[in-house]
Amino acid sequence: MNWSIFEGLLSGVNKYSTAFGRIWLSLVFIFRLLVYLVTAERVWSDDHKDFDCNTRQPGCSNVCFDEFFPVSHVRLWALQLILVTCPSLLVVMHVAYREAREKKHREAAGEDCGRLYPNAGKKRGGLWWTYVCSLVFKAGVDSIFLYVFHSLYPRYILPNVVKCHAAPCPNIVDCFISKPSEKNIFTLFMVITAAICILLNLVELAYLVSKRCRECLAARKASSYKQDDLFSGDLIFLGSDTPPPLLPDSPPDHMKKTFL
Repeated sequence: MNWSIFEGLLSGVNKYSTAFGRIWLSLVFIFRLLVYLVTAERVWSDDHKDFDCNTRQPGCSNVCFDEFFPVSHVRLWALQLILVTCPSLLVVMHVAYREAREKKHREAAGEDCGRLYPNAGKKRGGLWWTYVCSLVFKAGVDSIFLYVFHSLYPRYILPNVVKCHAAPCPNIVDCFISKPSEKNIFTLFMVITAAICILLNLVELAYLVSKRCRECLAARKASSYKQDDLFSGDLIFLGSDTPPPLLPDSPPDHMKKTFL
């Protein structure tokens, strides 16, 4: 794995995120990705080999293991982490698209031309919607995976003994899971961190939406104040004896140039 490329992507995501987004990124990278890479894969590496059933019937252990573990925890977590981190990379790609478009515009129109984006990384317009949709997608993915884990393993707990009666087992057999306590600890840790990430996404979403609403209200108030000032100026002229200044019938030359 090329850590320099990964570090560049993380720095780009961190640059264009809010304070809540930076906390979310640290939580995902330190408490989820590193724990998954360093410890989780080792804990679940021998789950099939050490899954033992009290029968010698050929194929019974494999069938019981597949019935209780239809999908491995490690593979589910890998898919979850990939889907959760992809939307943040889309935000970086959107900013890179803005910067490339701004560069082409300046090359075509010259350095003294007006800018398409005053700040390519500022969350305005389409970038704001991209960022908001990424938050909704990340919270939705984590919620779906928590539901899937709860459906496969009720209360996210692995029992010590599993009762299995699937064919070709001759009768109900007892199967034993390798290191269930250790696996339960890591499962609960990943579940809790995922729940915290969902909470951070929702808080950041509420922060962005409320900030945008406040900006819209402030802009409306400013426009209403300007209209009130214009109306009050007209009333002042109506209430005075001196008529308001009027434009001449033939404007001066410098005004003609301005109009053209």
